[in-house]
Amino acid sequence: MPQALPRAALPLIAILTLVWGTTWSLFPLAVRELSVWTFRFVSLVGSGLLLLAVARAKGQAIALPRAYWKITIAAALSYLVVWNVASTYAALLIPSGQAAVLGFTMPLWLALIGAAFLHQRLDRRSLAALALGILAVGLLAARGLHAYAQAPLGFAAGIIAAIGWAVGTLILKRNPVPVPALVFTGWQLLVAAVPVGIGAWWLGGDWFVPSWQTVLVIGYITVMPMAVGNMAWFAIIGLLPAHIAGLGSVLVPVVAMLTGALVRGEPLGPVELMAMACSAGAVALALLPARQPVRA
Repeated sequence: MPQALPRAALPLIAILTLVWGTTWSLFPLAVRELSVWTFRFVSLVGSGLLLLAVARAKGQAIALPRAYWKITIAAALSYLVVWNVASTYAALLIPSGQAAVLGFTMPLWLALIGAAFLHQRLDRRSLAALALGILAVGLLAARGLHAYAQAPLGFAAGIIAAIGWAVGTLILKRNPVPVPALVFTGWQLLVAAVPVGIGAWWLGGDWFVPSWQTVLVIGYITVMPMAVGNMAWFAIIGLLPAHIAGLGSVLVPVVAMLTGALVRGEPLGPVELMAMACSAGAVALALLPARQPVRA
């Protein structure tokens, strides 16, 4: 791992942790009146158009060069489509904090897929960080075994979401797209909206204007986790190696557990606190430079 961490990485990870971690408990509220597919279609289109509008207002060219469309479509399908649909179903079928835990097993799948298919090797520090991250997720997941047994489809959806996210991340790391983060994220979101929109039309039922409470929740999800969070994530991918970027996200389920405890009364005790400590240790090992030995 390089000794010098890009200065922009830590603020981006902090933003990502906050906006993604506080969203999981809102998913059940967002789909009280709408289907998962309709909710995700609206949020994908809204966030994509918002980011492209901001990019245009900043004077950036919003056209995506033809050479990068195949990579954009492949990454959007594997990450944004799979993640948005599967993670929402997981949050509906099992407690939101536990769904976040399963989704954020992504660093494990990222390391396994990278090692198996891309022959990527991790240094000792990164392996220790990965081990701590896995331990944190394992501690949190142990509390959800009953929920997983009662709703195996929720468990499967959470794992599928994590694998899709890992595959999309590896696609982008192997094929970087040198386009401003606002523009690239905006197009990724709009590309993902196409198959999700087809699903909304086919499975979502009748279209209607929901209550103002639902509109407010979906509006927040569209602007913060979808637009701001995904822009931060794609910027992080551009700054850090894939496995380091993945480990930078392991604090998100901790925030999701805290939010679930406050909003929905989900459990929060010694096991969760221990997992938080492990997550913090994983992030510190992955992101903070190692101390240089002091020479006499």
